[in-house]
Amino acid sequence: MLNKLIVLAVLLLPACFANAHEYKVGELEIAHPWSQELPPNAPTVAAYFVIHNKGKTADRLLSVGSPISGKAELHEHVMQNDLMKMQPVPSVEIPAGGEATFAPMAYHVMLLELKDRSLLSDGKRFPLTMHFEKSGDVTVEVSVQKKAPDSMQAHMHAQ
Repeated sequence: MLNKLIVLAVLLLPACFANAHEYKVGELEIAHPWSQELPPNAPTVAAYFVIHNKGKTADRLLSVGSPISGKAELHEHVMQNDLMKMQPVPSVEIPAGGEATFAPMAYHVMLLELKDRSLLSDGKRFPLTMHFEKSGDVTVEVSVQKKAPDSMQAHMHAQ
């Protein structure tokens, strides 16, 4: 019986990690880049992830780019005059030993002037290249999902 349970656990283990994906550049780790599936006529799409800085010095995300869009911008949501407003930011700092969370109603990447919508449906992935001040460049695969990952649901409701 124990052997059957062990075999079952080994067979199911890859399924647990099917949606989890992480990338590393320098002392930075980028956890689970994702985007929510949108209607086919949506003019823009947002990408989200968490950047963990395992190093002893801060780093900065300077810019991003993707072949699926003509333009990519770093954005944040801020409260102004009792209204939530989205605005571009020139860069995002990732503190030493800390993290920067890109999530709905927080920092996020806006992809504008969409060129290739074929990769924006549930289960697909698209490339996103991040340019860091100290760690250099890394290209990640953004997973398109019908809904936010469970780890982001708590963040979204806390806003």
